[in-house]
Amino acid sequence: MLTTLLPPTAGTAVVAGCDIRTDPAGARRRIGYIGQGHGAGDYFRVRDEVVTQGRLYGLSRTDAKKRADELLTVLDLEPLATRAVSTLSGGQRRRLDIAIGLVHRPPLLFLDEPSTGLDPQNRANLAEVIRRLRVEYETTIFLTTHYLEEADALAERVIVIDDGEVIADDSPAKLKADHDRSTLDGVFLALTGRSLRDQ
Repeated sequence: MLTTLLPPTAGTAVVAGCDIRTDPAGARRRIGYIGQGHGAGDYFRVRDEVVTQGRLYGLSRTDAKKRADELLTVLDLEPLATRAVSTLSGGQRRRLDIAIGLVHRPPLLFLDEPSTGLDPQNRANLAEVIRRLRVEYETTIFLTTHYLEEADALAERVIVIDDGEVIADDSPAKLKADHDRSTLDGVFLALTGRSLRDQ
């Protein structure tokens, strides 16, 4: 809903200064979104895909090429610039997705389960990329994840949602201290219980 891919079921929200009900196009222009699936076409070349996405966001051809080169360097994709997307590893494709999500310099980036399916090395590399984005681009990152150790390592603020309701909202350290747990997994189980649900 916050990325405007689904209409709100109730209430409203302001995302990057835009009301998602009255100005969804404005919100989309100001955010980057990286979904669980890969965003790049298999038969495109890596650099061409980033340039094309920049053009779709209104960058001039010159600016789109310059921005693509900058992102490929920052995300360690420069050596892969002329390769077909279909030849990339899972971690490389994830970094390409991030380049696409950042091409228009959004102040807010949504990462939806970015490390799903990645091996431990690529998950660690992705975590480092996320940390660099916050520092180098001053990007606010909204990360959804079921890997709570990932949230513990990366997040300044954690919101736990259970059955559509916010049941906790604080820093990882405060949540663990308040619930006398050493991990966020422990906090989550303390808040939600251990029984399996069909929904």
